[in-house]
Amino acid sequence: MSDAVPVITIDGPGGSGKGTVAREVARRLEWHLLDSGAIYRVLAYAVGRDAVATEDEAAIVDVAGRIRIRFEGGETDARVFVDGEEVTAAIRSEACGAIASRIAVLPGVRAALLARQRDFRRPPGLVADGRDMGTVVFPDAPVKIFLTASVEERARRRYKQLMDQGLGASLNDLVEEITERDRRDAGRAVAPLVAAADAAELDTTELAVDEVVEAVMSQVRRRLG
Repeated sequence: MSDAVPVITIDGPGGSGKGTVAREVARRLEWHLLDSGAIYRVLAYAVGRDAVATEDEAAIVDVAGRIRIRFEGGETDARVFVDGEEVTAAIRSEACGAIASRIAVLPGVRAALLARQRDFRRPPGLVADGRDMGTVVFPDAPVKIFLTASVEERARRRYKQLMDQGLGASLNDLVEEITERDRRDAGRAVAPLVAAADAAELDTTELAVDEVVEAVMSQVRRRLG
């Protein structure tokens, strides 16, 4: 029955705006929201907490199978807990993101988290943002969007975000980190970061958030009515 629930997938590299856009689209439609990156970051946090080596696939899969992940609050401002500990802020650190990117290339890890992500599909509908939502997790989604932006613009957005949070950052370092993460995401053997064949692609480099949201809503209206 869950397969009949409509899904809008919004994929793209980090900093392309997919998270912000997905939250606003979900708010407008009053649908559920899946931030798949948060699930990988929660696992990354647990891996770091338990001092598990990022190349030890079997141990990471074990962690994925036993941790308890909980989201509380609204769809757009959820608090995140792992094993009873709130990690909402901790999982957004650059260090946690780097670990998440490294373990996400492991086939066993992706398989272990697949069912958890699909469980978010429930009425009246789901907006799912990530890197393989339209290609792997919800390949039957009637609306698929793939957002892109230049590396420089994505680094600038991340830099501003970190500055707003009172955290130090180097713009040049962010450009290098994003470039390396793109290389890993696009080159992994399982679920590489690519646009689904039936996805609408949109470059957000020169666009405001509202303009991107309107473009996505236009696709929603065209494909869902």
